[in-house]
Amino acid sequence: MNDFNRAYSPGPTGQTMDMSVNEGLRSFMLGVYNKMALGLLLTAALAYAFGALVPESVTLTLLTGPIGLVIMFAPLAILLLSGFVMKNPSPTAANLVYWSVVSLIGVGMGAIVYVYARQPDGMLIVSKAFLTTAIAFGGLSLYGYTTKRDLSGLGVFLIMGVIGVIVASVLNMFIFKSSMFHMVISVVGLLVFAGLTAYDTQRLKNMYFQIAGNARAMAVATTFGALSLYLDFVNMFQFLLAIMSGRD
Repeated sequence: MNDFNRAYSPGPTGQTMDMSVNEGLRSFMLGVYNKMALGLLLTAALAYAFGALVPESVTLTLLTGPIGLVIMFAPLAILLLSGFVMKNPSPTAANLVYWSVVSLIGVGMGAIVYVYARQPDGMLIVSKAFLTTAIAFGGLSLYGYTTKRDLSGLGVFLIMGVIGVIVASVLNMFIFKSSMFHMVISVVGLLVFAGLTAYDTQRLKNMYFQIAGNARAMAVATTFGALSLYLDFVNMFQFLLAIMSGRD
């Protein structure tokens, strides 16, 4: 924080450091957003391929039944396992986690394409949900980047919200099977991940000032930062899609 304060101190020295810090921060955040965008592009390509291009028998085999459940919960398992095992991950290991999660989510989201592509105006609803998510995500991330308010205090509550949404979703999937409960979960989930978008953006911005100059740490932070924002975006999209279409 001392380096951060000096960077924004008045006078010629402060202005010079301010320019250097800003350029480094912009480069770091641009790397995060670029990697996130590549992840979304791969997810969209895989979702379309498994939802519309491969034979229907292959899609139903992969996305329903036991295999479908494995694909659905595998990203969560990878995230939890990596959190316990990878105490000091290398850039290669971070990339392996990132692209594994992105690929599995892409295959799993083939179910969305499969269902909506067979409904009147289904893909139009998907397009509207994606565009709305992109606009909302951009605004929330910009807020997290520019706000002077410290959002760190929200972190615990947002993580608790994520856990609650996951538990409620699993219970509703296997026990309650209530469309009304699913809609409530979708609204709450949308709000939670909207908050996480701003929170994660500010967290990444603050992290930069702690690891600037450490190339290995920067590479790992770029990848896991992209993963955080990618998950925020994907979850916002899925919850918003459920709200807009009224579907589970």
